[in-house]
Amino acid sequence: MPKAIPATTRRKLAVAVAFSLGLSLAACGGMPQNRSLYSTKQPVVERTNYVLDVQVGPGGLSIPERQRLADWFEAMGLRYGDRVAVDDPATGGAARGAVAELAARYGILLSEGAPVTVGHVAPGSARVVITRSSAEVPGCPDWSAKSDMNYSNGTSPGYGCGVNSNLAAMVANPEDLVNGQKGTGETVVMSSTKAISSYREQAPTGEDGLAASGTGTGGN
Repeated sequence: MPKAIPATTRRKLAVAVAFSLGLSLAACGGMPQNRSLYSTKQPVVERTNYVLDVQVGPGGLSIPERQRLADWFEAMGLRYGDRVAVDDPATGGAARGAVAELAARYGILLSEGAPVTVGHVAPGSARVVITRSSAEVPGCPDWSAKSDMNYSNGTSPGYGCGVNSNLAAMVANPEDLVNGQKGTGETVVMSSTKAISSYREQAPTGEDGLAASGTGTGGN
């Protein structure tokens, strides 16, 4: 005859089984597993190249080609953050200068070197390339956690979606999320401490003594 299991042992076994069952159900329901404060939802930057082939002559771009390129820039909504490059097999400076002049109207300088694009540039043509970057956070919003149990004390699967999605939507140049802006190398330490230096070098107001003042006669 099998030996009976004490009541206290049965209760402990029941609690252990219930706990393990809860863990398995929580895992099926998407219990948070990220125990750090670093968000797994990060912005992803993608680049897209847009090209336009223009006819190049001895003097660079003709007036009709200039107008066509200007209309293309306007239709593309050329803006801050875009990169403009010229792929000119003839390496003529006249065509590059004409493109640079039109791009300067939007406050954009030509990039050195052009990205690799599909197809070849026909003889007598130059390819103008606009490289535009966009940023988004894949997988947001994430409501995959279906359970309120959080035995690992992890953050929500959607943790960071709000902040990172807003950052990706508001940043003027998505490339800054990857490389950031480079400094000019000029220091501003001297200009930033002018006010402090002026305050320290100023002579105390009582250094020359008190100003003499006489008492005159007068009425009350």
